[in-house]
Amino acid sequence: MGFLASAAGVAALALSQAMAPPPPPDITKWCEDNIVFDARSPMPGAFDIERFPFLKEIHETLSPEHPAREVTILGSAQWGKTVSIIQPTLGAWHGSTALDSLVVHPTMSAATEWVDNKWKPMRRQAPDLKRVFGDGISGGENRDQKFNQETIARDGSLKVASAGSPADLTGTSRRLVIMDDLAKFEMTDKGDPEALAESRASGFEEAKILRVSTPLIKKTCRISRAYARSDKRVYDVPCPHCSHMAPLTWENFVNNIDPENLEAAHFKCESCQGKIEHKHKEAIVKAGRWRVTNPKGDHPGFFLWRAYAPQRDWASIAKEYARVMGWTRTEGEASDKDKAQTLEAETEQTFYNDVLGLPYEVSSGTMDWEVLRNRVEEVDEIEGALQPLPVGVLPATGFIFSAGVDCQDDRTEVHFKCFCRNRQRYTVHYKIIPHHISTKECRDLLDAYLKAEWRTELGYMVKLDVLAIDGGTYTDDVWDWAKTHSWNRVIIVKGGSSQNGPNMVPQKFERRKDGKAKRQQKRAFILNVSSMKGQLYKWVEQIDPEERGYCHFAKGLGDEFYRQFASEVRTLVRQRSGTVTAKWDKVEPSRRNEVLDTELYAEAGALRKGWASLTDAQWDVLAAERGSAPPEPQGDLFDAVVPVSAPEKKTKPDTGRKKMSEVLNVNR
Repeated sequence: MGFLASAAGVAALALSQAMAPPPPPDITKWCEDNIVFDARSPMPGAFDIERFPFLKEIHETLSPEHPAREVTILGSAQWGKTVSIIQPTLGAWHGSTALDSLVVHPTMSAATEWVDNKWKPMRRQAPDLKRVFGDGISGGENRDQKFNQETIARDGSLKVASAGSPADLTGTSRRLVIMDDLAKFEMTDKGDPEALAESRASGFEEAKILRVSTPLIKKTCRISRAYARSDKRVYDVPCPHCSHMAPLTWENFVNNIDPENLEAAHFKCESCQGKIEHKHKEAIVKAGRWRVTNPKGDHPGFFLWRAYAPQRDWASIAKEYARVMGWTRTEGEASDKDKAQTLEAETEQTFYNDVLGLPYEVSSGTMDWEVLRNRVEEVDEIEGALQPLPVGVLPATGFIFSAGVDCQDDRTEVHFKCFCRNRQRYTVHYKIIPHHISTKECRDLLDAYLKAEWRTELGYMVKLDVLAIDGGTYTDDVWDWAKTHSWNRVIIVKGGSSQNGPNMVPQKFERRKDGKAKRQQKRAFILNVSSMKGQLYKWVEQIDPEERGYCHFAKGLGDEFYRQFASEVRTLVRQRSGTVTAKWDKVEPSRRNEVLDTELYAEAGALRKGWASLTDAQWDVLAAERGSAPPEPQGDLFDAVVPVSAPEKKTKPDTGRKKMSEVLNVNR
């Protein structure tokens, strides 16, 4: 005899199941269920949280269930912020609830790069993303727009925008807002893109705003400012010898780098002074924990740098630091011509930002010009001091010989510089042509400078390697002259307004009808003058001529040269939005700054020739050639002195051909 279930009970059970809330989103579990790194990854295979234990607390904080409205993640590059934090957060949120989300990148090209090379590949591979968004390629399955992707259920959307396009950041409300590479966001004429993006979530009480970035310049860096007002969490790890908990810091590590044995770089326990070596990393990171260092912070903030990441060993950090400091550089790093001529190799700022995850501090440019002048002109009063070279004489070492040219209404100014190994530089001469760039007199002199040979202190003769001329003013006249010379020797530069990015990038031109870029693109470049000035003034502060970046000046350049060289100062300006930006102003409104400008143009020419990327072997070749004395000249036959004694008999047959020096004592 069978029994029928109560209809009311069945209905009640169904209702209770329907009313039960879904399990809270678990971003770590989402990663384990959905992420499989392919063979191109440094760590192929399924996602394993045991290899990234520091992500657990970050994932918990980013869950929709966590009360934090804002989360800041500051750190070095390439430890998985995009594929292990940003994209899983989007996947877990969209998979658990209906919502509209927004991801903002610094530029449209960065946004396109993320969509095409990171987001779409994960959409095609991750089961949860295919369920929510579709794979974006199958017939009839949500073949959506690149920058506005709607869910299959039509209950949500993902918008991808650029910080440089304010219109993309207005008009919609978003419950999840993610700002990637925040430090590179720049002010626009429509306002602050960070504030605009944040305001998209103002209509939701339970919204989440995530800021992720490597830092840039200290005091103006957006991500550093956000982290500073957070609770500033650091990741403590136990000492393998005494279990003392402390974070892995750069200060600790750099003190334990031996330039002669970079492979042995390690940390040292603050408590027992025991060595913490790379072989201990996996175990101590797995046993680590996050610690709040600023309890008064208004939101969770996390800092992590490359020393914690499983992808790279600690010796690689020491080696990168050694290259930046000029201790070593391997031939394989720039073996081909193209790589040797890269515009911007790894700099100290890049190392601090991308490897250490720290903001880089540049000089404010407050050096007194008289102090700088006296350092050069009064050096002979200092016993044992390195004497400067006379004006017009090049150093006898390996160098790139460059000139920077600035065009004014009634004159053209030329700055001659040598750029050497270990980021050192020499001012050789400074000349003023009393003619406009459009005149024959000016062009003839510039042509002569390119043809002229300059003497090193040992007498070796060298021509200019490259000349960089400002194309920001009198553009047509500049181009008209420049095109009469090879773009390997004459380039055109223009100062840019950006405070972020590399020091030098090719200037973009319209494309021809056949789609190819105009050839001028190989000649014209935009300079990040703000960054270059900050780096230059920092190098000028060096007082030891043997130090990396030391700036040498010829003796006899004159007071006006130094006034103009130290003519600008970096000031911080707070915008209405609260954002702090930097700008360079003249120390005195009446003080000219052509010397400073031409200094940067000459540096751009040296960068074009590979100054920042030449290997030790390449510098050795330059030093062997340009650091030597010229070949001994052959004397005139009638000026020669015939020796009194006859030359010794040769045992080998006389060919009738002898070197002049074998028979003649030449008067030089």
